[in-house]
Amino acid sequence: MKSILVLLALVLPVFASADTDKKAMMDTHMKEWMKAATPGEEHKTLATLAGSWKYTSKWWNDPTAKPSESTGTSTNKMVMGGRWLQAEAKGKAMGQPFTGMGLTGFDNVKKNFETMWIDSMGTGMAKGTGTWDATTKTITETGSFSDPTEKTMTKNYRAITKIMDKNNYTYEMFATGSDGKEYKMMEMTYKRN
Repeated sequence: MKSILVLLALVLPVFASADTDKKAMMDTHMKEWMKAATPGEEHKTLATLAGSWKYTSKWWNDPTAKPSESTGTSTNKMVMGGRWLQAEAKGKAMGQPFTGMGLTGFDNVKKNFETMWIDSMGTGMAKGTGTWDATTKTITETGSFSDPTEKTMTKNYRAITKIMDKNNYTYEMFATGSDGKEYKMMEMTYKRN
């Protein structure tokens, strides 16, 4: 019996120490998760785009073609506790009724913006990642979307969101044409309602 008590006296502090180490590790992990989940300056930048907007769009199917123009509205709001900017657009595109929805956020872990977009002109999703340039007030992103005219069924793009002031911003999308050269595919000009 005495040997069991001696063994317990030696082993119990080891288990207590292991529990303390485990708790400390869990506390550290929780602090890291909380830090990663806390909206920061980039999220405040996205919040400047919240509100009601009117937009004018231009679409180029071909770099040498005249653009198709249309207008619409976009309602932007911050969701998920100020972590994501959700955009909902309505209007016309290429002569057809158009609705679209997108999310843009900043990933505190990866240190980049992440975007996704879906709309009534397709069944695929555009996804991209980007960086912020405070000097030019631009988010430059690269990504891809489904394209049935491409052999790979995917088209890569580059896009620039430029915040001019609290009432105006633009979005330009560029892609590579059949000649291998980049061309402007889309231009959206937003004015606050």
